[in-house]
Amino acid sequence: MKYHIDTIPVWDAVKLDGECFLCALHRKMELGEAERYLGASVMEPDTRIQVNELGFCRRHHAMLYSMSNRLGHALMLESHLNVTREKMEKISGKLSSAASALEKASFGKIGRAGQNAREEILRQAKALSDMSDSCILCASIQENMDRYLHTFFHLYKNDSEFRERIQHSKGICLPHMGDLIRVSADELSSKECAAFIQMILKLQKENMDRMQEDISWFIKKFDYRFQNEPWKNSQDAVPRAVNKLRGWCVGDEPNPEE
Repeated sequence: MKYHIDTIPVWDAVKLDGECFLCALHRKMELGEAERYLGASVMEPDTRIQVNELGFCRRHHAMLYSMSNRLGHALMLESHLNVTREKMEKISGKLSSAASALEKASFGKIGRAGQNAREEILRQAKALSDMSDSCILCASIQENMDRYLHTFFHLYKNDSEFRERIQHSKGICLPHMGDLIRVSADELSSKECAAFIQMILKLQKENMDRMQEDISWFIKKFDYRFQNEPWKNSQDAVPRAVNKLRGWCVGDEPNPEE
C-alpha cells in the first residue's frame, strides 16, 4: 500500500518489536517535542502564547530541566510566570472576598451567604488545581497520539503485512490496549471491531503469560537452589513488567537509537 507521513512512524515503531509500539511512538514524540520547545520555537510568538497559557506539568518540567538548555527553559518560564501571576491575582481576589464573606457568616447562621462563600472557595481551589495540571507538551503529544491511533487502524484494515505483524507481536501496554479498543469502536465495522477485540485479548493474554513466567523466574534466581540456572529472558523482567502494566516509564528507552 502507499505510505504517507503518518503511516511511516507507526510502521517504524512496530518494526522495533518492543513490548509496546505505541509507547515507543509516544516516547519518540515526547523527546522531539521537548527539544522543539527548548529550540527555535522559544522565540515563536504563537508558541510562547500557548506555553504562557498552559505551561508544563511537573514531569515535563523535570524533563526540560534535564536537557541542559537552562536559557531556553528560563525564557519559557519568565513569560509563563507573568501570565500565571496575573491569573493568581484574579483568583486571590475572589478567594479573599469569599473568605471575608465566610467569616461574616460565621458570626451567625451560615445560611445561603455562607454556603455561597464555601462554593466560591471550592471553585477557586479547582481553578488553582486546573492551572497547575495543564501542560502544553502533554496536550501536543496527546493530539498527535490520537492521530496515530487512527492511522493504526488505517494500516490494520488495509495492509495485510502490518496486520500480520501486529498479530504476532509482543502486544502492547495496558493503557494503550484501552486506547486501541476505544478507538476501534469508531474506526471498524461491528464485525471488524469484534474480531479485533478478540485478537487483542488473545495477544495480550499470551504476552501477559510470558511476562508472568519471566518475573517468576527472575524471583527464583534469588533462591540459592536456582543460582546456577540460566537467567533465560528474565534479567530485565522487572522494568518490562512495569512498562507493560503502566506504559513505558522505567528501564531502557523504547527506541534503541535514543
